[in-house]
Amino acid sequence: MFYVPEVLRRYQPIVDDWEAFVDALHRPLPVCAWTNTLRLTPAQLAVELEAEGLRPVPLRWRSDAFRLAPEAAPGNCLAYVLGHFHVQEEVSLLPVLLLDPQPGERVLDLCAAPGGKTAQIAVRMENRGTVVANDRHPLRLRQLSGTIERLGLLNVSTTLHDGATFPLESGPFDRVLVDVPCSCEGNYRKDPTVADGFAGSPELCAQQQALLHRAVALCRPGGRIVYATCTFAPEENEQVVDAVLRDWGDRLRVVPVRVEGFRVAEGITEWNGRRYHPSLQHALRVWPHLNDTGGFFVVVLERIA
Repeated sequence: MFYVPEVLRRYQPIVDDWEAFVDALHRPLPVCAWTNTLRLTPAQLAVELEAEGLRPVPLRWRSDAFRLAPEAAPGNCLAYVLGHFHVQEEVSLLPVLLLDPQPGERVLDLCAAPGGKTAQIAVRMENRGTVVANDRHPLRLRQLSGTIERLGLLNVSTTLHDGATFPLESGPFDRVLVDVPCSCEGNYRKDPTVADGFAGSPELCAQQQALLHRAVALCRPGGRIVYATCTFAPEENEQVVDAVLRDWGDRLRVVPVRVEGFRVAEGITEWNGRRYHPSLQHALRVWPHLNDTGGFFVVVLERIA
């Protein structure tokens, strides 16, 4: 059995297969590349990646994305420079798929930098409508702007605000993505030092809760909000969403979702003696061993009124 930091051992009661989980944590993480369909088809990209010797394997659940070997360096390819594809961790493709943005809509990415999910949204909207990419860090927004330019995205505007106080008069939006800052435990396969931090700190959870509250407030009635983290901590996941659900009452609900071809675990409704809203069983938890990815949490919400 591999070494597991104490901060991760606390999840053993809610992981379905502890040995598989630990084994996955110590395997190199595959690389993932998704197609910029504004410029070429997935089949054409597959040919380009093959020509670079990268041996792309289409994802079971996303025909426009490919898994590459852990040692692959696709960012060195000419096709990358030309904006034919973007490199992003596979599990990070989930939130935008579930957000389901449509051409012509107004969509807000509240914590957008470094911009991979913003780019996914814009491409899925076929460069039509409006995508507002917000972040509070100027340097990270500069990186996001570079991604927008490289991929040829024309429907993205950037704003510099603390997401928790994003101007309400800028809304409403049809859909809001709130991929909050978190303790990043799900990135352990890429960076084991993430286990040195303290997951679920009160200050961080308060920030996450404020961001989700503002996301809901900015969404139109009938619109969709997706809350996501790359951590395992229930304090940053179900507990944050539980607090917001209780504050909004019958004006907000969890939307049951599934992703064909991608294995997930249900959200939890109890942790350390604390009970959460029962609808949080419809949240999605991604343990690394389920699909050979990083760890993730995502829940889809609908604003009722």
